[in-house]
Amino acid sequence: MFLKKQTLFILTLGLATLIMPDVSAQTQQRPPTPNDTLRSPHVLPDNRVAIRIYAPKASEVILSGDFLSGKPPVSLTKNEQGVWSTTVGPLRPDYYTYTLMVDGVRTMDPKNAVIKQGTNSLENVMLVSGSETAFEDNQSVPHGELRQVWYPSSTLGMLRRMHVYTPPGYEKGTTKYPVFYLLHGGGDDDSGWPTIGRANFILDNLIAAGKAKPMIVVMPNGSMPASVMGQDPAQRMNKMTTAFTDELLKNVIPHVEKNYRVLPGRENRALAGLSMGGLQTLDLTFSNPDQFNYVGVYSSGFFGPTIEGAETKYAKVLQDPNFNKNKKLLLFQIGKDDFLMDASKKTLSLLDKHNIKYQYKETEGGHTWINWRQYLNEFAPMLFR
Repeated sequence: MFLKKQTLFILTLGLATLIMPDVSAQTQQRPPTPNDTLRSPHVLPDNRVAIRIYAPKASEVILSGDFLSGKPPVSLTKNEQGVWSTTVGPLRPDYYTYTLMVDGVRTMDPKNAVIKQGTNSLENVMLVSGSETAFEDNQSVPHGELRQVWYPSSTLGMLRRMHVYTPPGYEKGTTKYPVFYLLHGGGDDDSGWPTIGRANFILDNLIAAGKAKPMIVVMPNGSMPASVMGQDPAQRMNKMTTAFTDELLKNVIPHVEKNYRVLPGRENRALAGLSMGGLQTLDLTFSNPDQFNYVGVYSSGFFGPTIEGAETKYAKVLQDPNFNKNKKLLLFQIGKDDFLMDASKKTLSLLDKHNIKYQYKETEGGHTWINWRQYLNEFAPMLFR
């Protein structure tokens, strides 16, 4: 019996060998190309970065990325072997995103497997390491848990996803924690902050250093379905903010407070958002002032049609003499080269007109994750004090 089984195994193995292609032979037969040993991105000792792609039949390759700080895209140069390349920098140590355009087609760097996902696009991510990135690096400290959480949205009539960070020790403990609701910008979804935003690592490092109180961080999906926003450009922004306010208050917060050990009340809730998320933060703050005691607005303000109607829409709250008493923190942070600077200034002028107290910090740089990670690192230690 054993011999029959052994014979059957040998016959099966032989048949499989005949059917399956000899991959090693094919590899040996294919002539080598420069792509076999190509390295991209390649961080050089002086923090300049070489970006390369093998595209021998292409006629044009263009590089864009947040490291260009608002400068025009860079054209790559092709050598005789069909490799297109350019060198940028030197760059300050940080995490950067970039994309390539090959003959007009948006293309990922095939040698770089690290990707940032948006609602309708992808970008490559690269790290220029150095002491400056310590606050956002994966360090040897106690780590919290990062979960993808699906919940039913009665507002939108669908299942929605959010990311939830629980601090180190949450799983084995009974402690209740304050909650920080952290919003992304336009074109991203709930994966923005825990990936390119490095939010969980930033919180891990702050908590381990005793700089921030342990907290739960909820990162919901602020991008609303097109069916909710409609086709009228003049109304889309207002519809988006209203829909998200309903989504957060009626679905996200109740789900979190039902399923996680959280401390109740506005004194134990913080809210911050960048760009579109900053606009959503402002709408939530001035339409529902009793919900959050700590508020952060990154690279944003009332913009587009929202600035025109803000004074009317939020008149009751803007004129409320108790607003300042119920806000322990209202912080605006923005880069001096940010394209939403004008909107931010108009928003602050509106608040000044109504004697709304706030803190303001203007930094270098523009509308990029390079700034937003820093803003989170500065904002989180100010919460729940």
